Amino acid sequence: MKVIRSQDPKALGAIAGKAAADLIRDTIREKGTANIILATGTSQFDTINQLIQEDIDWSKVNMFHLDEYIALPETHPASFRKYLKERFLEKVAPLKNAYLVNGETDPETECSRLGKLIQDHPIDVALVGIGENGHLAFNDPPADFDTTQPYLVVALDAACRRQQMNEGWFASEEEVPGKAISMSVHQIMLSKHIICSVPGIRKATAVKNSLEQPVSNLYPASILQQHTDCVFYLDEESASALS
Repeated sequence: MKVIRSQDPKALGAIAGKAAADLIRDTIREKGTANIILATGTSQFDTINQLIQEDIDWSKVNMFHLDEYIALPETHPASFRKYLKERFLEKVAPLKNAYLVNGETDPETECSRLGKLIQDHPIDVALVGIGENGHLAFNDPPADFDTTQPYLVVALDAACRRQQMNEGWFASEEEVPGKAISMSVHQIMLSKHIICSVPGIRKATAVKNSLEQPVSNLYPASILQQHTDCVFYLDEESASALS
């Protein structure tokens, strides 16, 4: 486990985005294609902004993402499909494939569809964040560390829903959907390289728990301690609780 500290979110995003771009370019040189995972949410703004500025042959990249709310229209400001289309896909050259999670169809069928696709595209580079409650994707505590399903239907706990409201995606906690489709912890851990971008004071306790607590499904992102190539990118605020 490596931890890289930056002064602020913009500096963090620049370093993390450049690191991700280097890994993607290296993978394309070695394999001809690269399979990646992108995260969403406010914590990823600066990392994605850097990534779209990088010189990458996107026609050789297959993209997956971590999660999507169930039954939330793509037109809603909080839709992660909307987020990725507007903040990433519309700003880079066309990708080889962009496999977006559709939360408006039958959830179990969608999990099966995505599971088959990702098993055919082993992930080279995963960009992830962690939640205020320590969640990885939408795997809230206590997270299921045992399932080998690539995608699953999960219930969102109160802390997770509160975070989504506080970040401005919803007007009230009651408006946040109670369920989502999420990539599983097991599937995330299968990624060859993981870049974890976590800025902001609101994430300080989650960062401390993820890096300093024993691995436990009560601190879902603590599982990243066991990955062979994971780098945490922090700023001064998110690193402020570390001993």
